[in-house]
Amino acid sequence: MLVPTDMVGAQSKLMNQIDKFNTVQVSDRNIGVRKTIHDVCTVVQDMLKEVEAQEPRFISSLTEVNGRFDGLRVVSPTEFEVVLYLNQMGEFNFVDDGSMPGCAVLKLSDGRKRSMSLWVEFITASGYLSARKIRCRFQTLVAQACDKSAYRDSVKMMNDASEVKIRIREKYVVQITPAFKCNGVWPRSAAQWPSMTMSWPHPNLAAQVKMEGFDLLSKESIALQNKQSSTSMEGDAWIISLHEAENILMVGGARKKVLSMLKTIRDRHLDLQGNPVTVYILQTLMLYECEKHPREEEWEESHIGDRISGIIMQLISCLQCRRCPHYFLPNVDLFRGKSPSSLDNAAKLAWRLMRELLTNTKALENL
Repeated sequence: MLVPTDMVGAQSKLMNQIDKFNTVQVSDRNIGVRKTIHDVCTVVQDMLKEVEAQEPRFISSLTEVNGRFDGLRVVSPTEFEVVLYLNQMGEFNFVDDGSMPGCAVLKLSDGRKRSMSLWVEFITASGYLSARKIRCRFQTLVAQACDKSAYRDSVKMMNDASEVKIRIREKYVVQITPAFKCNGVWPRSAAQWPSMTMSWPHPNLAAQVKMEGFDLLSKESIALQNKQSSTSMEGDAWIISLHEAENILMVGGARKKVLSMLKTIRDRHLDLQGNPVTVYILQTLMLYECEKHPREEEWEESHIGDRISGIIMQLISCLQCRRCPHYFLPNVDLFRGKSPSSLDNAAKLAWRLMRELLTNTKALENL
């Protein structure tokens, strides 16, 4: 029970349940995901070597460091994203004027000749480095690599009009996204963070986050789809991703344990048609929960139950309002593009989950 009446006895039982849940369900998920990651990355590394052989500007940056693959993101146990970091962005200025929520453009610096750029054929007449043009070229290269790969019998290019996606062994989907890393700078559209009224994060941690900077991804923006006044520049725009900055904030106390439990609960109970509740949405809600509970003692093991129930309550509220603002970029709605019926269905199931956690003292044994 997450809101115990007999504090000492119930708290002790809850802690035992949490330990058991982590030992069994969370560990099983982690072991499965780790094995899948290794298998998936072996195939993707082989393909990216083939891409690099055809086009040396697309150098594979998917490397294993201390047991982790740099640039790999787990979307779900069967869906992954590999971010391929490109070189030589220096001759472009980063323009983030807020006109395209969650996006920015890269414009050739004044006085720089287009012909001097490594990415010359992807620069538009107006001097913008086109995310769409780079992605189209990369998509062609990956399609050719699929045919030449040592794993060609188990790898297929997915017919996605805009994104570069492959399916491995008919089981796993991997999106490969070209990107630029922007260290030491902070996007203007996230300038309101951190709020002066918030006591979390500590100024030193906030400074570390801002120094980490952000990535610019070449992928379709859901926020710009179906926009009334669409311009050609929107296809050239790059998505702002603060993935690494968010990871820095996840340290300390039992934060990682809370997130692992939420991921496991999501995979077992909220993995729904239309994917209304992503791991990223749960991570975003967890960052808001950190603001609501800024003291480190509120993130100790003994408070895990309270933090999980708080995040699920936030999730229900967002699903019912049909809006979940990005943590750093509040103008970006993470529910954009999700159908109202899928959000309503997720809200009902999240309520059912919440009732179970609040009323059943053995809830975690059955989840």
